[in-house]
Amino acid sequence: MGKGLIRSAILIVVVVLGIVSYYFITEVKNEMVHKKLVENYEKPIPDKNINEEYDVIVIGGEPEGVAAAVSSARNGAKTLLVENREELGGLFTYGMLNFLDIPRNDAKRPVSMGLFKEWHDLVRGKDAFGILDAKAAFKKLVDDEPNLTLSVQTEVLNANLDKNQLTSVKLKNKYGTYVVKGKAFIDATQDANFAAMSKVPFFMGGEDIGIKDKRMAVTLMIHLKNVDWDKVKKEANANTFGGAHLNDSVMWGFTKLHDDYKPVEEGTRLRGLNLAKVDDEYYINALQIFGIDGLNKLSKQEAIEKGKKETEHILKYLHEKFPGFENAEIVSYPEELYVRETRHIRAEYQLPMSDVWKNSDHWDSIGLAAYPVDVQAQTPHDYGYVISAPNQYAIPFRSLVPKEIDGLLVVGRSAGYSSLAAGSTRVVPTGMVTGEAAGVAAAIAIKDDVTFRAMSKNKKLINTLREDLKKQGAFVDPFNMDYPYKGEWYDKSIQTLINYGLVVGGYSNDLHVEDSATKIKFAKILKEGIQRVSPEKMKELGDKLDIVIYKVAKEEKSKITRDEVAEFLTEVFVGKSSANNWDLLIEKGIISEKLGKRISDNKKLKLKEMYAIMADVIHYAEKEHSHL
Repeated sequence: MGKGLIRSAILIVVVVLGIVSYYFITEVKNEMVHKKLVENYEKPIPDKNINEEYDVIVIGGEPEGVAAAVSSARNGAKTLLVENREELGGLFTYGMLNFLDIPRNDAKRPVSMGLFKEWHDLVRGKDAFGILDAKAAFKKLVDDEPNLTLSVQTEVLNANLDKNQLTSVKLKNKYGTYVVKGKAFIDATQDANFAAMSKVPFFMGGEDIGIKDKRMAVTLMIHLKNVDWDKVKKEANANTFGGAHLNDSVMWGFTKLHDDYKPVEEGTRLRGLNLAKVDDEYYINALQIFGIDGLNKLSKQEAIEKGKKETEHILKYLHEKFPGFENAEIVSYPEELYVRETRHIRAEYQLPMSDVWKNSDHWDSIGLAAYPVDVQAQTPHDYGYVISAPNQYAIPFRSLVPKEIDGLLVVGRSAGYSSLAAGSTRVVPTGMVTGEAAGVAAAIAIKDDVTFRAMSKNKKLINTLREDLKKQGAFVDPFNMDYPYKGEWYDKSIQTLINYGLVVGGYSNDLHVEDSATKIKFAKILKEGIQRVSPEKMKELGDKLDIVIYKVAKEEKSKITRDEVAEFLTEVFVGKSSANNWDLLIEKGIISEKLGKRISDNKKLKLKEMYAIMADVIHYAEKEHSHL
């Protein structure tokens, strides 16, 4: 018996040592591959032999563009990738955005696979990556494809159309000017520049919810050296500035810096730190700059200069107040800003916020997304918010197909999402998922001689697309998931409100539906709701809404009853209240008969009941707006 135990123990030790050795050897091999990749990296050059025609032309050397071009080439299409910068990587490399926002579902499983994972493995598979590493990895993916031609430092001068069909593009680099025909085009630029050039309809910022001038803060990354990582880790665990979460390559938190640090440059602010460690260099995503036009070169350049000045003030503050940063020095500044939002193209399916909330699948899913819906601050006086944190949801192929113009797909943050849903879809790993799908779709559309619009309605071709993507590692299997308040009588009311950003669940997805509704919450949702559904109606009703706000101001925390809600709504929409306001609202179609029967008696309302009332009001306002 004793010998048997000894043999078992020896066997266990051997197995454990074998596993440890395997992972150690694998790690060493990976490091050797990585070192060789970076050492052998050579900058790409403009192509002087651009052909007259390609199967697929991808505009934009962003990560999404590399994914699209590599995917297209791997699927047999003769592909041209055009980039106006000197190197690949876009936001990752020129904006130094190297703290990866990797979408993970509730099981903590990454949902961005395929080419994103392939690239991620090349840069060592951590939550942060080196800038040169990223450039080299993107270049390797491109260089390994014989069907793929890359031309950097190449400007797009014009998009040529035959009626609504995109046919060719005019390019220019130091070797000359070229008119290049394409059977399919993919716009992978950050701001859908090529789509806009091609006359694709789009909206700006939050225009789809009545706030066109909504501009989330832009960020200038901070690049440092001589940071004492171990000391900063101690401060994270000691709750300094609110503490932080961490692993071996990143930290995120220190949220009290929002208030403790006082910015010097007007229109800037330091939020909590997203801190990335890459070897002995450190990158911070935290400096917010407000009021910047992401499509205006001068505005962006001014923001960079302002950000550089504020970075020096931040560094001085960290020297004095934050242990671990005493000897920190600025290494460099990024060439570009991190701009979170500009254009949103109008697509065959505009992914709504409610799909994100419901963890929705789609018959034409081309991949998954899962990142929290992060709406960044728009002024120095607000802190932004998280609308919800989905488990996972599908990106439909139809969201890549722009309205009106044929021969083009749009991928990345400016694809066919609502402005709120884009708070989740805008992260680069999700963009690379869409890019990879677009490359496969382009090859299929060319082979079957169909337009992308026709393909988006063809279940057989979509099944082929999904099968091909699955072979490449994408998650496209059907799924059915629960979501908060699913099946409750007010479920659809919440979906209506969340599509306009009128309810916020945060990371917990908790809308506190059983809490009492208050007068001030009702007044705020009413005013914001009308503004977001119809800015024109807001101008008409603004004075009446202000009166409601004034009436509740002195008792803003007071609980509100059904009849008080009815009185306020009648004053706003009908003009004069009566003894039977609730019945009058039903008669006017402002409140549905179904809801009228459910809340048949006067009582203090819970939030779920107020949400249902406000959803009916939103539907009424939408109908009124459609008649303007």
